[in-house]
Amino acid sequence: MADTRAVLDSEEYPDTEVQKDRVLTLEEWQEKWVNRNTGFHQEQGHQLLKKYLDTFLKGEKALRVFFPLCGKAVEMKWFADRGHSVVGVEISELGIREFFMEQNLSYSEEPIMEIPGAKIFKNSSGNISLYCCNLFDLPRANIGKFDRIWDRGALVAVNPSDRKRYSDVMLSLTRPGFQYLLSVLSYDPTKHAGPPFYVTDGEVKKLFGSVCNIQCLEKADVFEERHKSWGIDQIIARLYLFTEK
Repeated sequence: MADTRAVLDSEEYPDTEVQKDRVLTLEEWQEKWVNRNTGFHQEQGHQLLKKYLDTFLKGEKALRVFFPLCGKAVEMKWFADRGHSVVGVEISELGIREFFMEQNLSYSEEPIMEIPGAKIFKNSSGNISLYCCNLFDLPRANIGKFDRIWDRGALVAVNPSDRKRYSDVMLSLTRPGFQYLLSVLSYDPTKHAGPPFYVTDGEVKKLFGSVCNIQCLEKADVFEERHKSWGIDQIIARLYLFTEK
């Protein structure tokens, strides 16, 4: 336990530039779904989100909640079941269809006129809408503003060279009084090329600090057996809460 605490309190890994030119195409992400290379999906949901859910929601009702790069995250149904409206974006149509099937939700689909080739999938209740398109095309669809953003696997998946562009899109979607919950990962980037990519505390503050108050709620050891294949023996999740300045 002492070793874990030492890592949690230690300086961040110094080789922050080693992943900066790494690029994954949208086709490669789609192939991950086809090939079942989706170890990032958490069937039981995110444990830190569960822990801080009340802090995140603040007891408010009928919120609009955005899930960037949503995959088939089970938490989308958690929020919908609590009476909130959920919007997600995901490049993999397979991932979106699997979400509705695994959650036993009937759904419809229709093209998004503003984005050629894109589709929107909605459950029959109308409180879950998932856009199948490139996240950077999404603003063209005029999806409105959000009270909450849950960013668990998105910033760490975006190509490092696209992070500023990504944060600009995310902040453009926030309503006054928003709360934005972000989970990022810290590990030795010289041993694993990513994704998920290593995001430093300094990078988080550079991307969001001009607009947001930033609070680190928790640092947690999230190492699992599967991470051994990455060549690492330690991985830390940091959970941040952003609020409006």
